[in-house]
Amino acid sequence: MISRRTFVLSGAALMTAAPFSISCPASAQSVGSNDPLAIVNALYTRASTGKGDSGGQFVWLEAKDRPRYLSKSLVALWAKADAHTPKGDEGPPGFDPVTNSQDPEVKSFTVATEARDSGTAVMAVTIKAASPRPHAADETVRYDFVRDGGHWKIDDIRGTIDDKPWSIRALLTDSLKY
Repeated sequence: MISRRTFVLSGAALMTAAPFSISCPASAQSVGSNDPLAIVNALYTRASTGKGDSGGQFVWLEAKDRPRYLSKSLVALWAKADAHTPKGDEGPPGFDPVTNSQDPEVKSFTVATEARDSGTAVMAVTIKAASPRPHAADETVRYDFVRDGGHWKIDDIRGTIDDKPWSIRALLTDSLKY
């Protein structure tokens, strides 16, 4: 007969041995889930629906949608950048950071937890599009999460284009200089 202590310890051991990477073709957890892995999987599931060309503009394009996904400080920085953009001009970032492209197309994706503690997390998403990218590093987008009001929120989105690093925070901050 297995003791309760042995049962609990073996269950805990199984949970820590579980993989932290999930590939999610068509279904995912709700965006309302308070877990960075579930949030990113839900974002990319939505971004890859249909022909995969809808992209991730639903996360950042409209100011009213940003608080659902982004931290308060990132929402405030984006509002400053929007206010600083001359009327009629396109504000930053000038591309879809979720798909790291001008022409959003997500055929499939894989999400992995790179780091996580009680207040921060880094999630890495590897995106496969119809056309391969010239640099393998350009297929990965990283999300820096923070605890914000008891919920996990995206505090930065980072990647590379032509092997050159970019960050949403840096792009927004730089736009205030001009």
